[in-house]
Amino acid sequence: MNDSSWGAPPGTAYWGTPGQGPGQGAPPAGPAYDAQDALLPSETRPMPIVPDVPVSGSVRDDDRGATRTGGLPFRPEPPQEPMPSAPQPVPAAPQPPQKKSAGRDLGAAIGVGVGLGAVIVASLFVVKAVFIGVIVVAVVVGLWELTSRLQERKGIKAPLVPLAVGGAAMVVAGYVRGTEGAWVAMSLTALAVLVWRMIEPPEGYLKDVTAGVFAAFYVPFLATFVALMLTADDGPQRVLTFLLLTVVSDTGAYAIGWRFGKHKLAPRISPGKTREGLVGAVTFAMAAGALCMEFLIDGGAWWQGLLIGLAVAASATLGDLGESMIKRDLGIKDMGTLLPGHGGIMDRLDSLLPTAPVVWLLLVVFVGSG
Repeated sequence: MNDSSWGAPPGTAYWGTPGQGPGQGAPPAGPAYDAQDALLPSETRPMPIVPDVPVSGSVRDDDRGATRTGGLPFRPEPPQEPMPSAPQPVPAAPQPPQKKSAGRDLGAAIGVGVGLGAVIVASLFVVKAVFIGVIVVAVVVGLWELTSRLQERKGIKAPLVPLAVGGAAMVVAGYVRGTEGAWVAMSLTALAVLVWRMIEPPEGYLKDVTAGVFAAFYVPFLATFVALMLTADDGPQRVLTFLLLTVVSDTGAYAIGWRFGKHKLAPRISPGKTREGLVGAVTFAMAAGALCMEFLIDGGAWWQGLLIGLAVAASATLGDLGESMIKRDLGIKDMGTLLPGHGGIMDRLDSLLPTAPVVWLLLVVFVGSG
């Protein structure tokens, strides 16, 4: 059976019925049918070739090539134009590597350091008593910075008045009466802290007096060993050696660590310090120690200077880490803002204070008390 036996193409409004005679399959008249679409019985109508495109709407895929209901021819929807793709981001040009930053105003730091050095050297070699006054001022300001930060950040009220008076007395007693005078003054200062705090309510008494005794030992007692060095016949040379070795150690650590530092020394305490910086501190301090013992200290030898330089590098680094631990616990960067480019007085005393008893002891062992 060929396609002509079905009469009109499928999908028209009339299919015809069998047994209608010669006019079998003839469509009815009316506007619903276009006579031009009628086929003679002997004709065949080829299937139209329709592009294989998706059909939207209510027309199914199997209606391709047929007319829609109502006699309207099926026209496939034109293909939609593809959406323009989003512009691809242009890769950023590579940035040149940034130079390392010192983290402080280096010019101000150098200027303040030179000024302090000039005052210290002038007072050290002119009148010893003037240099003792410089130590006392540094101790009192350092105590004020430390107790202020403790109260601001932790609510700890270490009594400043007995600490300042006792600290000044400690330095003077050490210079006048030696180690015995320093220990007696330290004991009396601790007792004064215990008594002074009694005028306040008892809440927090233990933590306040504990912080006060710690501050008395940490600042004025350790600074007393600088006064003890000054009592020797070559006292100014000993103090100058102590200051030079500490400064050279810090400078060597900074210079080498800033240029070559890659491996952190104590990242949880002080992220900026590196092992390479420690090597620089040891190298610079040992070299400076050998020169100082050979040319500044009477009866000194270069190999003694190497040992003193090594000890100074260790004590200065530990002192710096110790104060960094305190500042990290307090949540601050510097103890004060008195010295531009440096922070506060305590930020300069951090490596000097623990180094003073080390240098004093080694000088006494190597060349005597003088």
